[in-house]
Amino acid sequence: MAELIEDGDIYFLYRPRVDEEHVDSLAEVQRLLVVLHPWHGRHLRLLVVGRKRLPDIEGHDRFWAFVDEVVDRPQQLHEALRARSYRTRARDDRRQPPARPAAEGAYVIARHDDHTHLAYELELPPRLGEAQRDLSIESEASYIVTVKNPQAPSPPGVGLRGPRKVRLPAALQAAFHGRRFAPLDPPDFLDHPGTELVLIGAAHDASAELRIDLDAEVDRAERSTVFGDLRIGRRERPVTPLFTGEWA
Repeated sequence: MAELIEDGDIYFLYRPRVDEEHVDSLAEVQRLLVVLHPWHGRHLRLLVVGRKRLPDIEGHDRFWAFVDEVVDRPQQLHEALRARSYRTRARDDRRQPPARPAAEGAYVIARHDDHTHLAYELELPPRLGEAQRDLSIESEASYIVTVKNPQAPSPPGVGLRGPRKVRLPAALQAAFHGRRFAPLDPPDFLDHPGTELVLIGAAHDASAELRIDLDAEVDRAERSTVFGDLRIGRRERPVTPLFTGEWA
């Protein structure tokens, strides 16, 4: 049986490509974003998944992800998810649409044998649609999650560079014991922007695999919503995917 070491609310959002006001497919998505809001902690963490979708469970895909922002107040994260306007070198005005919610529910981080899992179960949408299928968001899933040692080299073209590279506190850095990867234990790794992760598709039925009652976790998550927790307004961006599963 797995040992639960963190639980909380999870939100999945996608940010459209520049000047793509309406999304019809994954090709028009720039980034898949995941927000973790632990119930026993102050921080909200914004994660970016490198492939614009979650790893495939059947194929045991291995996808890179990283912690983009860590904030103490929802308003700070609201700023990171809102629309952006900027001018290019050619003096063209461009607009980056705001991130749009695609799903919400509850998550757990659990120790399981010699590794750690990130697992979740959704509350919304009530039925998965095209948007969730394209983003590989399932109603329930489990992923083995490991943390990359920031002092270990990365292959060319992979990973964060320069000032975006994380410098971990000594206690967390010591957890690697000189290895390239370590389990996500403690979850405090996620409280440091620039922390790099590898997610590996593990199981569809996370509750059975880890023997953790995810239904009870979702019941607790119903107290929070993407609108209240992240200060996202229904009028400022499309929210159709969260309720119907369709792209918007």
